[in-house]
Amino acid sequence: MMDSELMVILEQLERDKGIDKETLIAAVEAAVASAARKIWSVDKEEDVKVVLDRKTGKIKAWAKDEEIHSSEFGRIAAQTAKQVVIQKIREAEKDVVFGEYNARIGQIISGSVYRFERGNIIVDLGKSEALIPKSEQSSKEEFRQGERIRAYVLEVRKDNRGPQVVLSRAHPNFIKRLFELEVPEIYEGIIEIKGIARDAGERTKIAVYSKDEKVDCVGACVGMRGSRVKNIVTELHGEKIDIVRHSEDIKEYIQAALSPAEISQMQLIADEKRVNIIVDEDQLSLAIGKFGQNVRLASKLIGWELDIYSAKQWEEKQKTSSGAVVQEPVLGTTPAATVDTTPSDEDSKEEEEQE
Repeated sequence: MMDSELMVILEQLERDKGIDKETLIAAVEAAVASAARKIWSVDKEEDVKVVLDRKTGKIKAWAKDEEIHSSEFGRIAAQTAKQVVIQKIREAEKDVVFGEYNARIGQIISGSVYRFERGNIIVDLGKSEALIPKSEQSSKEEFRQGERIRAYVLEVRKDNRGPQVVLSRAHPNFIKRLFELEVPEIYEGIIEIKGIARDAGERTKIAVYSKDEKVDCVGACVGMRGSRVKNIVTELHGEKIDIVRHSEDIKEYIQAALSPAEISQMQLIADEKRVNIIVDEDQLSLAIGKFGQNVRLASKLIGWELDIYSAKQWEEKQKTSSGAVVQEPVLGTTPAATVDTTPSDEDSKEEEEQE
């Protein structure tokens, strides 16, 4: 490597890779000093001083205030400088990738399935690889090698091999971002997502609120003939989505969150954030849901503990408990929108006509 050539390379790196030229020069000087100490016998306590001339690119070294003159020095300096430059390029590229994906934490990105590794999915992002850990996958989803995949950027870790981008398809915020992409009113801030409770791969309850009384928050999220939410359900490989209308009235909010079950009575214990809910016998299994899923997600969405009883169970509980219990009727019920992804006869007919 010619002296002048080194300076040209350093200047180009500064322009193309964003690496400060002075940082590169300092690294070259330190590396050459280390290499010189190995070649020539220099006392451990003595410093080897190396200076790279900023104009000519010529490298000079001193020990004991005497300049080192050796036929070997030029070759060693050139080799060392080359290694430092290559190393700095790699480090800079890693920093660029880290910065790019670190800035995208909380967003959805897409890539292709590259390979599978101990249950984890390795995703090719083009500039880098990403990892979807098994814990951040939906149990109901399966992907093939080469298939396109979208996921939520959970975190970016620094690693010796390069930045490690960690993605998720199970995080509740993945649902939030999908709704922002599908529903313009959410992206524009007209409709606000108040909460999300998710059992990845099975069911999600999402509470929404409209800041504009003219805009129906549930209808906007569902879309014409369910088109908007169906796109999200398709992306999630069939995960069921309940769109719940948020309300400041806790009774209305609870009824909406437990929909499609109908509540007969409820007792609020505000200081404990707990509610006793009484339903008709034929509504009990619907309110609780499969393996308790409906009431569990509703409880998580609202932030209150929900205890479900049939009228008979509640009557027996009253008999065994001391003191009278006040039963409060439900005031104003607001059902949730439970999405059915099965095409209607009308939809099917329309699709046939279009074909």
